[in-house]
Amino acid sequence: QVQLVESGGGLVQAGGSLRLSCAASGSILNINSMAWFRQAPGKQRELVARITSGADTNYADSVKGRFTVLRDNAKNIMYLQLNSLKPEDTAVYYCNAQVLTSFMRLIDSWGQGTQVTVSS
Repeated sequence: QVQLVESGGGLVQAGGSLRLSCAASGSILNINSMAWFRQAPGKQRELVARITSGADTNYADSVKGRFTVLRDNAKNIMYLQLNSLKPEDTAVYYCNAQVLTSFMRLIDSWGQGTQVTVSS
């Protein structure tokens, strides 16, 4: 019913930048909060950044001042700008959205993830 597709991952040197995108499609009536999570090998998935439909944001302490989350409500797209990347930012980054579908169901939707690798 709802699909989230991430893009923009890749390999970058420490200090570099990337921009991730998450496009939502399907039977969407409204999207409440959207978020980026990440999971490094051997570690639990963690919240990186969250943005509400009103553009309120919150970030993990480890990325504050380096990452910026944005969204285009009209296009149902969320972005994550990653600056000053560090090797410890290496992970699979997942998009998450709280979606109210056209069938009046509130669902928690996930993308398949995009790999970000930061070399030292």
